[in-house]
Order: sequence, then structure tokens, then C-alpha cells
Amino acid sequence: MLTRYATLRIAHAERATERTARGLEEVGRALCALTGAADLDAAVAEADAVLAADRARRGAARRDPGGGDALSLAV
Repeated sequence: MLTRYATLRIAHAERATERTARGLEEVGRALCALTGAADLDAAVAEADAVLAADRARRGAARRDPGGGDALSLAV
């Protein structure tokens, strides 16, 4: 969803059309609905935070797949 939003922002900045404007409105509403945010800036910030937390969680899981303090058996 964020990729679609960014793509539309770039396309709209390069050449504003009714299609890009409508796309931005639709994606903006969807982002607000998905994040529960009241405005688009907050929705984008919330979506970014969710992605960052997921990246951190996956990185931690790779470092310690068991979720504990056990030593890795990898050599």
C-alpha cells in the first residue's frame, strides 16, 4: 500500500491527472482505514512504524529463532 502511494505521488508530481489524483485519494482512504489514522500523514507514519517494527522483529527472530537467550548452534 505504501509503495502504491509513493508511486502515485511521484506520478502525480510529474504529471497531475485526474487518474493520479483519484488514485491518491483512494490509496489515502485505504491507508487511513487500515491504520485507523484520521489523516494521511498520520496513516503513512503509522504504516512506516508497522513496517519498521516487523523488520526489527524478523531481524531478532533470525538472530535468535528460539526467542530466548540460548546460544546459537550454527558454526
